[in-house]
Amino acid sequence: MKHFDFISIGDTQHDVFLELEQETKVLEDKKSKVKYLGVVYAEKIPVKKFTSIPAVGNSANVAIGCSRLGLKTAFYTVLGSDITGKEEFKVFKKEKVATDYIVWDRKRQSNFSAVLNYKGERTILVHHEHRLYALPKLAPSKWLYLSSLGPGFEKLHSQIPSYLKKHGVDMGFNPGSFQMKAGLKKLAPVMRASKVFFVNKEEAETLLKKRADIKTLLKLLHRLGPKIVVITNGPKGSYAFDGSSVLYLSVFPAPIVERTGTGDAYSTGFLAALASGKSVGEAMRWGTFNSASVLQHIGAREGLLLKAAMTKLVRNNKRFQPKKI
Repeated sequence: MKHFDFISIGDTQHDVFLELEQETKVLEDKKSKVKYLGVVYAEKIPVKKFTSIPAVGNSANVAIGCSRLGLKTAFYTVLGSDITGKEEFKVFKKEKVATDYIVWDRKRQSNFSAVLNYKGERTILVHHEHRLYALPKLAPSKWLYLSSLGPGFEKLHSQIPSYLKKHGVDMGFNPGSFQMKAGLKKLAPVMRASKVFFVNKEEAETLLKKRADIKTLLKLLHRLGPKIVVITNGPKGSYAFDGSSVLYLSVFPAPIVERTGTGDAYSTGFLAALASGKSVGEAMRWGTFNSASVLQHIGAREGLLLKAAMTKLVRNNKRFQPKKI
């Protein structure tokens, strides 16, 4: 009987990165402190460089990342039946991600994102096609990962907990933008079924409708059911809470090229470590090393570490450890 170490579930995107000229402005609302990317209205905006990357997206990145780290990995996604979709399928095959559960949408095109890259930060314009999701008959797996889905994701959310229970599967969950907009009430059943719940600080505050310090946010989210809650906070590092100890780990020093996919890389390393029998603290190290590697490349996939590279980083940086706070 077929068995996987890891099955990822979510949408696949085709990202086009547009590197904006340096004279582009960043405007900040003095009251809300929200920053806006300023471009001149009704004008042609110069772009220094563009990079096209198919077969990305939260769950796609994690599927490929876990495969590179040596896990037997499969991916459930719905691809558009167009040139881009066929190209994406080839990428998954090349990355040794099992395509058993890839479904073709004969009526709709591939998902698309335009990523505006400016001074190392990115602003993403996202288009999700409306897919008809339905959980395939998945083989048993040690781990499942659930992330970004478009409209209609609720059907999968209702099906996944029973699969986890039937096969004794642990799950990592990182809600995407459409899932976040649905709110805590709709996410609660899947959160309760999760072994690890990943969000960044802003997402945690949005879900809880509360501004608070990270320790408080961790504990409030933990009460909703996940066994482990992880909150990433960009260049300030990451935090994890397993119900007893709050751990903090700073970012690993690395030159910043572009930030897309750093959160997915962290989730990849974290879950791959747990799947390999490592502790939560060691999982934070794997996640941080992977994130730092992706930070040094354009796009979410290029810097995802191979197992040998991860092993070397772990071995050569023994003093880089999380601390209890």
